[in-house]
Amino acid sequence: MNSITSHTKLTSVYLKIAGTVSDSIVDGDGIRFTIFVQGCPHRCKGCHNPQTHDFEGGKTVSSDELLEKIKSNPLLDGVTFSGGEPFCQAHELAFLAKEIKKLGLNIVTYTGYDFEYLYENRDKNGYGELLENTDILIDGEFIEELKDWKIKFRGSSNQRYLDCKKSLENGYAVSAE
Repeated sequence: MNSITSHTKLTSVYLKIAGTVSDSIVDGDGIRFTIFVQGCPHRCKGCHNPQTHDFEGGKTVSSDELLEKIKSNPLLDGVTFSGGEPFCQAHELAFLAKEIKKLGLNIVTYTGYDFEYLYENRDKNGYGELLENTDILIDGEFIEELKDWKIKFRGSSNQRYLDCKKSLENGYAVSAE
């Protein structure tokens, strides 16, 4: 890395996404801007978003473009990263999350990984960086046989609704419910 690169502050990143929803009420508490990232290694049977599985699909957008859309809605309570698998673009989403937090919004991140795996591997692939910038983590693969319409913001009963900050502080999963 040359000296120019090492002192240059990154002002935007690019993400591969399947799409966005401007005002969701099903992807976390309150009114949320939801970003569906493209690419998922889990490919859960019965997935609600199978079009997000292919890493070659979707479109490339800049974090600046997404931030402008987020800023255009003053009614938002937060932003949700869904998928696809957000942790496949952990560095980019962590960068975006930091900018979103400057707007006073919270972050919900869905993942097919469990907290324990992400915590153990937090020094790899930007996992720790995204965890540090996530308020609520909804973890675990969707399991069709455990599908449950009665649980809030999750598709199957094995998935957990976690306070990510407390989980990181304690080193184990802490429920946000």
